[in-house]
Parts: sequence; structure tokens; C-alpha cells
Amino acid sequence: MNGDLKSETSLLEQTLQLLCDCSDLSHLHLPLQQIDIIFFGHLVSSEALRKDALEPFNDKNADMVAILSQSSYIHKPQASELVTGILAGNIAIYYKNRAYLYNAYAPESRSIQNSETESVINGPMDSFTESLSTNLSLIRRRIKDSRLKVISFTIGKRTGTTMNLLYLEELADPLHVQQLSQMIENLDIQTIYDTNTLVQYLSPDKFAIFPQFLTSVRPDHMADKLTSGKIVGLLDGSQVAFSAPTSFVEFFSSPDDYYLPWAVASAVRILRFIALFITLCFTALYVSLVTYHYEMIPPSLLLNLMESRNKVPFSPLVEAMVMEMTIELLREAGARLPTKIGPTIGTVGGIVIGQAAVQAGITSNILIISVAISAIASFVIPNYNMSSSIRLLRFGIIIMAGLLGNFGLVCGLCFIMVQLSGLNMFGLSYLYPIAPSKPSRWLELIIRAPIQILTKLKKPTTNNPNK
Repeated sequence: MNGDLKSETSLLEQTLQLLCDCSDLSHLHLPLQQIDIIFFGHLVSSEALRKDALEPFNDKNADMVAILSQSSYIHKPQASELVTGILAGNIAIYYKNRAYLYNAYAPESRSIQNSETESVINGPMDSFTESLSTNLSLIRRRIKDSRLKVISFTIGKRTGTTMNLLYLEELADPLHVQQLSQMIENLDIQTIYDTNTLVQYLSPDKFAIFPQFLTSVRPDHMADKLTSGKIVGLLDGSQVAFSAPTSFVEFFSSPDDYYLPWAVASAVRILRFIALFITLCFTALYVSLVTYHYEMIPPSLLLNLMESRNKVPFSPLVEAMVMEMTIELLREAGARLPTKIGPTIGTVGGIVIGQAAVQAGITSNILIISVAISAIASFVIPNYNMSSSIRLLRFGIIIMAGLLGNFGLVCGLCFIMVQLSGLNMFGLSYLYPIAPSKPSRWLELIIRAPIQILTKLKKPTTNNPNK
């Protein structure tokens, strides 16, 4: 008996020693049954603590052996296992020479709100939260199918963050699920807080400019990816989910495309692809024409252009780079300022600076128009990560056009195509369904065909829907 008591005291002391100097740790001693309870109050449910830990064990007539033999109380013989469980929101219960964990994890979390980063006009307005269980329920609410499988992982040696990998059994390729699971298990990282950081660790090409995982905060978007045979990842503590494998054209689709008439949605998607070329080439083409290729400018427009550039002391390349950087500064300032004044600062700052720069002779009014059109076109791209990558590439193309003219512009576009062609995940091309060509998938990814046709396209005919 003395040995048992010594073992019990030793296990309790080891746990308290490992969690020393934690002022938020709660340690309760129940004298009636000689039970000790250890937990973090801000991680556990107060209702579960009262009903399943305090009331049953505070009764002197209670049968402790019968209560602790229930499946909800898990025996843990090691102090390290107990500490891990306590940090994960469990209640540790010490009785005689044994210790048990009871899962009462229920931290405070915000309620489901509208998406601010991916706003839509039609369709559901809810978005993911930072709670993994809440996010999983939002997916389960939309896909009530027993074939929706969930694989759980714990990543980050210090953070011990829980992650779920979701897929539909008959639609997702099992090889892709296995490969992505292996990539997650092989992660050797200390901390992880957000999905956007996680996908950087998982990206096959570490130096790629373009995002290799599609991220979103909208549960309807991720549910649609699951029914398309994709794999979806949810990370505890992050509002963002990711889907894989993905392709370049997927970043130009918006969740509300499926809530609009097919003709309208198709026109909007085509407009987004046009906006891609405008934001990449419009300012670069201005620099190229003004610097090297005056003969390509119509005579009537050339006269106005010469008038507007008459007092400008800088070369077209320097002029364009300064204005593009100014636009990016205004964009970043508007994003970092409080919501109520951010858009006002961006709009007023753009108008005031643009007008003052033209009047001071620092830049031409035609360049102001060109930069503004390029900036507006970048806003049309629905995915922020893709939009950021394209804005970065725009600077490179402008420099190429300023140094080599139209030849440099073409070289810049060829460099982008080489980058896109070299990316792949799980053996699938980043340019799918353009290269390799799959015309039947164009009806879903490049335009949005009528919903009846899309339903037929999504019928599972093979384990790999991308083939």
C-alpha cells in the first residue's frame, strides 16, 4: 500500500513539476475520495468540469472504481502523457496509484461571421472560424455523406497543433491522399499557427512565385472542392482552409460563380482572365511603346502623349516604377489602417497624389490612367495570394519592357509560362486542363457551363477525377 501511495505521489509530483510556474494551472484536492484534479480552466468546459469531475468525485458514497472504468476516462501511466493531455484541454484525475484523462476541451471562440476577405453577392455568407470543430461542422453540415473521411494529425513540436485532412472516399485519388498524408507526417517543425504558413512547408517547389495550394475561408467553396475530388485541410487556430491538388485556372473561380446564371458567370470568368493580361501588360506596354516603339502609337494619340510627357524629367521606366510603387504603398496602407478609414485613405490619397504629380510635371496623365487600370484589373482576381503574385511579376515585366521594349515584354511573359509549366503536384500539371488539354474540364474551370452539364461532369467514373 505504501508503495502504491508513493507511486501515486510520485506521478502527481512529476506532473506538477513539469507544469511548474504555470499560474493559470488549476489544482483541486477532493478530500472525501482523496482525489486530485489538474486542468487549465480556460481550456476546459466549466459545465463538463462540474458534472463529470467535481460532482461525481465529491460524493463520499460514489464507487470510484466503477466511475473511472468508464470509457470516457482514459488511463495514462506516464507523466509526460498526462501533461500532453492537460495542455490539449483534458482534465487529469489522480486516484490512488493511477491517473486518468477526461476530455473536456472547450476553449472560448468567436461565433460564425460573414467573410470579410472573400465577399460574395449571392450565396451563403458564413465563413470558417479559428475553431477546428466548428469548421469541421460547417463542412459536415453541407456534405452529409458517410464517405467523407477525416484524417487527424498533430504538427508542431512546441505548438502541438491539430490538423484534419478531409476527402470523399470514392472521388479523391487514394494515392494523392497517401502522398499528402506522408508529407504532413514528415514535417519537422517547431511551431505552426496558420494554414498560410503550413502550405508553404507543403509546397513541392519552395521557390515558386505562384501559390501551389488554393486557400479559402468559405466552407461552401471547400465543400465544392471536396465534391470535385480534391483534398481539403483544416488547421486548428486558423480560419483558412486549403485544397489540393490545384491548378492555375482554379484561382480565377469565385464561390458565387455557381449562384449566378451560367452566361453571367462565364462572362465574369472570361473577364477575370482578360484582367490578368491587363494587370501584367498594360503599364509594361506603355513603357515599351513610349521608350522604343513610337511608330506603333496612333498619330492622334501620339500628339497627346508628347504633350503630357513634355515636362516629365524621368524616363518612362523610372516614371512607371515610381507610380506603381506609390499604388502599392496606398494599397498596403489601406489594408493596414482601420476598416472605416482604410478605403477613404486609399481613394483620397490616389486622387490627390495623382493629380498633384501631373500638375508638378513628375508624371504624365496617360501613365496615371495606365497604372490605375492595371491596379483595378488586379482587384478582379478573386484569390488574394494569386493577385499578390501577379502584382509582383508586373514589376519584373515593366523592367524588362523598359530595357528591351516589346521583346522584353514577350520575354517576361515567356518566363511566366515557363514557371507555370514547371509546377506540378502529385504528377498533375499546374496548367491543367489547358496543358495537358482536357476540353471537357474547360466547361467547369475556364467557363461555367449550365448546372445540369456540370452535374454530369462531376459523376465519379474513376478513382482520379482529374484524369
